[in-house]
Amino acid sequence: MNKLSRADLFGLERYHEVRTEFRARVLAHKRDRQLAIGPNATLYFEDRLTIQYQIQEMLRVERIFEADAIEEELAAYNPLIPDGTNLKATFMIEYADPDERRRMLGKLIGIEDRVWMEAETDRVFAIADEDLDRATDDKTSAVHFLRFELPGRMRSALGNGAAVRLGIDHHEYRHQRTLTGDARAALIADLD
Repeated sequence: MNKLSRADLFGLERYHEVRTEFRARVLAHKRDRQLAIGPNATLYFEDRLTIQYQIQEMLRVERIFEADAIEEELAAYNPLIPDGTNLKATFMIEYADPDERRRMLGKLIGIEDRVWMEAETDRVFAIADEDLDRATDDKTSAVHFLRFELPGRMRSALGNGAAVRLGIDHHEYRHQRTLTGDARAALIADLD
């Protein structure tokens, strides 16, 4: 996928004018790109549109309009756009109760390295947090950034209709599910 440039972004004034419509379009688009794996973990698969929205919102909230500052945001967010041979996702560990969340984040250390995707006989584990380490010796983070690098054989199988399964294989959290319908189609479209 093509990375974003300043020319792809709305200026602050124009974004203010189109934000409601653009936000509705992005939220509808995101519905097919999120996948709960068990009751407390969700993958939010990113693409060019979802990242454009993130950047636009960051520029809006921070009132960023200087060219250098916009380039910094692009440099920070563009790596989250799939490259055609991979899928990229924000991985959220979600527990509503703060005490339970704190306790579980202590038990789930390393979970970000145990998230996998499978098609036919190929299984790949996500590469987590390439930008910076988000875990400590005491706990993992509630948010991680993952890259699923898919070998050519796996991409071909997916393009030919192979079933897609995603899961987590951590000693404190084991869940999996099959990706179907519009969600499957949305992710396959991210691949070359």
